Amino acid sequence: PPIEEVDAVCIGGGIMSATVGLMLKQLEPNWKVVIYERLGALAEESSNGWNNAGTGHSALCEPNYTPASGDTVETSKAITVNENWQLSRQYWAYLATKGLLPEPSSFINNTPHCTFAYGEDQVDWLRKRYAALHKHPLFEGMEYSEDKAQLQKWAPLMMEGRDPSDKVALSRCDVGTDCDFGALTRDLGKAFMNSGGNLLLFHTVTGLKKEADGRWLLTIKKNDLGAKTCQVRSRFVFVGAGGWALLLLQKSKIPEIKGFMGFPISGEFLVCQNPEVVDKHPNKVYGKAAIGAPPMSVPHLDKRIIGGKHMLLFGPFAGFSPRYLKTGSLLDLFKSIRLHNLIPAAAAGLQNLDLTVYLVKQLLASDNKKFAELHNFVPNAKPSDWLLVTAGQRVQIMKKDPKKVGILQFGTEVVAAADGSICGLLGASPGASTAVQVALDVLAKCFAGPQFTKWTPKIQEMIESYGTKLSDDRDKYQRIHKKTAAALKVK
Repeated sequence: PPIEEVDAVCIGGGIMSATVGLMLKQLEPNWKVVIYERLGALAEESSNGWNNAGTGHSALCEPNYTPASGDTVETSKAITVNENWQLSRQYWAYLATKGLLPEPSSFINNTPHCTFAYGEDQVDWLRKRYAALHKHPLFEGMEYSEDKAQLQKWAPLMMEGRDPSDKVALSRCDVGTDCDFGALTRDLGKAFMNSGGNLLLFHTVTGLKKEADGRWLLTIKKNDLGAKTCQVRSRFVFVGAGGWALLLLQKSKIPEIKGFMGFPISGEFLVCQNPEVVDKHPNKVYGKAAIGAPPMSVPHLDKRIIGGKHMLLFGPFAGFSPRYLKTGSLLDLFKSIRLHNLIPAAAAGLQNLDLTVYLVKQLLASDNKKFAELHNFVPNAKPSDWLLVTAGQRVQIMKKDPKKVGILQFGTEVVAAADGSICGLLGASPGASTAVQVALDVLAKCFAGPQFTKWTPKIQEMIESYGTKLSDDRDKYQRIHKKTAAALKVK
């Protein structure tokens, strides 16, 4: 078959490709933009509601963004994450007002965000966290209490049956949200197609080759009744394929991917669907991680709405599978091994032996052990109300480091070719919540110069605060927050 010519290709049907693809169509309506997804629907992997925490990650409650630092806590990461979240709120609100997203409650709902402290040390840390954050413009309205009667009002499920002598505290932010990122991704996909984009399902990109003129030749496997494969030539390629992004960027042979490797971690959640129990817990409550646990393993008890169903999820419990996607291959981890990433990966592993010990303990943990962890949050929990489900795969980045040879990096990283013709996203949390910030980073990195300058006014029309920090302007933040709250029907 003849080679099809397009302007941009997004590989993978998750929230990142849907966001990048839709933005490109809004900025360049005449471009031919295609999203290829190997499964039968969008958002079947990490973006699926069952495969992520569903938190509108705004650092209102997540302890790993505010580590202890002497007599105070470090807040810079929390402020950055919250700033990034504000961009997502603004973009989704813009899409909703333009009729490109449906009823917002199908993907975003108000759910107070709380941080839970248990024991004197944790309570002392939470007091300091509250003191450091509650006067900041982006965290205004945060409340804190150690009073048992107040805690009973905020989180009745967590206080019922609790030993009166337990030293506990909660901070609470009323403006928190729960997001069904699966539903949002499918809605963004519809908006992309309604804007003239092309989405092709059951299409697997198997080859990436740079041509002499700087464009990319992609080989795509599809189970048609003809040649079974096709080829597409594109000026720009975005690899938003979750855990498989590493393997595809390695196939592209760009030098920037050298030294990178991925360590896959799977997760499990306990799920409660009993309405009598669910109704007693309207919040997302994050606790402190166990010593040696990765940030993604911070225990949390969350009110969730997935596909319209109200439920509670508790976890995550870590697991291990060599797959880079839930529907990936058992050979994924081994396929990613190269001479250039072996030494950095080994160095990162040696520096994180506590993580290895933690993972082994999690793998060996019995159902009773998992239930005991739930008991710390829900003293009256009944085993018959909670079932265990497998969540998605997370692939943590291991990469070269000039000082430590190799490091294990938590978070996400955009890896782009020097000429900006191909770009991919590696890593995990905070992920979907900051999809808009990541998409803007991708476009700024890959289309730097006159192209991006031309786009900037349109970006600022869609995302009013783009290019500024809301932290620096309380009045502007309050005005924009009020506007996005009205558009998305949240606080």
